Amino acid sequence: MKTSNKLKIFNDPIYGFITIPNSDIFDLIEHKYFQRLRRISQMGLSYLVYPGAHHTRFHHAIGCMYLMQRAVNVLRFKEVMISQEEERALYIAILLHDIGHGPFSHAMEHSIVNGVSHEVISLRFMQKLNKEFNGSLTLAIQIFEGKYDRPFLCELISSQFDMDRADYLKRDSFYTGVAEGNVNSERLITMLNVVDDRLVVEEKGIYSLEKFLVARRFMYWQVYLHKTGLVAEQLLTRVLKRAKELSVKGVNLRASDALSFFLRNEITSNNFDDHTLETFSRLDDTDIVSAMKDWQYHDDFILSHLCSMIINRDLLKIKLKNKPIKPSTLDKHITNLVSKYNISKADAAYFVFIDEISNLAYQSKKQKIKILQKSGKVVDITKASDQFNIKALSKAVTKYYICYPKE
Repeated sequence: MKTSNKLKIFNDPIYGFITIPNSDIFDLIEHKYFQRLRRISQMGLSYLVYPGAHHTRFHHAIGCMYLMQRAVNVLRFKEVMISQEEERALYIAILLHDIGHGPFSHAMEHSIVNGVSHEVISLRFMQKLNKEFNGSLTLAIQIFEGKYDRPFLCELISSQFDMDRADYLKRDSFYTGVAEGNVNSERLITMLNVVDDRLVVEEKGIYSLEKFLVARRFMYWQVYLHKTGLVAEQLLTRVLKRAKELSVKGVNLRASDALSFFLRNEITSNNFDDHTLETFSRLDDTDIVSAMKDWQYHDDFILSHLCSMIINRDLLKIKLKNKPIKPSTLDKHITNLVSKYNISKADAAYFVFIDEISNLAYQSKKQKIKILQKSGKVVDITKASDQFNIKALSKAVTKYYICYPKE
């Protein structure tokens, strides 16, 4: 009988060679649910701003697993007890933490799936895989949900400094070419320790940690909240909303079977069953791009124009302000569009709208980053740091924007 080598190696452009730690992880990576992540963009439509940003959720998940391997080795070297079962669960949890992302990562959460976040869908995928793999994901699910009785294990998956953030900042910086986000993840991991079952960073790593928080702020303003990327994601959300409106009314839109299912049905957390999950697993970026290429020629004014804007990168104009946009400014642009194209105000609202964005690099009131001082005392980073920046980074900065068609 032919057997395959399950301890394969990935050649990653960020970390070099990444080894799959065991055959169970290999089997999960080989599963169709995980392979789908090869077809889900890590940064949505950010490639319209940064041409190199075509990396995927698959890249990110493998990178997170590598950093988790490093973290486990570092903590064990410092005599933190982590059992083989806990180690395995950590690798599974971080590998699958983003498996519930839909096409272009976030657009579906705000359009054709009502109130079902990617975290919830990730959990559903993990529960389904747990049945397929005879309950072997149970501990990983506990850690993923933050319910395991050793909090530091949960913090490695989700906290203000976790393996998720440690990878995506460095990876997104690499693929966008935005050098300000290039954090020293491996140096930070080397500084990790555990006190009273809580994750801490040793004092000598504080400057690397400060750079990490500043880099996060830079990446949000320069990349994740870049105004052109904002417009593109807003347009994509509106494409899907409009397509759903038309489908519910009985208009036949050409789309893949999986996408058609979500356009024709009202999907909420209450009816997101196994059939819905299986259908969701067949969705990826290709479904959306293929549909938009076709819909840009549809006779519906709204749908065709929205799709054409994205496909041809002829996006709406956007203006960012430090103060809320005046209602009179919004009304002026809506009136102009209604007059120009003889459409209703409701239709014009697809092309003229206001919103706000907020950037908070360090959530000091939520989960604190703890610093282990040489004396053995554990303090919050805002008290340990001599940088005024850290306190400033714990305050949310909000900006307001308006989008409208170019002249």
